Amino acid sequence: MDYEKELNSLKENLEKAKNLKYKAEARLEQLNQQEEEIIRELASLGIKPDELESEINKLTLDIDRLFKEANELLPKDLLEKK
Repeated sequence: MDYEKELNSLKENLEKAKNLKYKAEARLEQLNQQEEEIIRELASLGIKPDELESEINKLTLDIDRLFKEANELLPKDLLEKK
């Protein structure tokens, strides 16, 4: 076995692992900052993060209702005479 070659390979792999770790830590920090920004934006809208899903559902229902209402207000008889 070539110990010098094996040792160099281990050093290279260790350096690669360190670089991956640093990149992962930087990405984690970036994601944490994005999370904080989103939480601040939600707070400015008066929404708590744990209420986000129910707020999305509420807004979806409102959108569906408004589309239905808009469609009902269209003059169907005039549109069908094309």
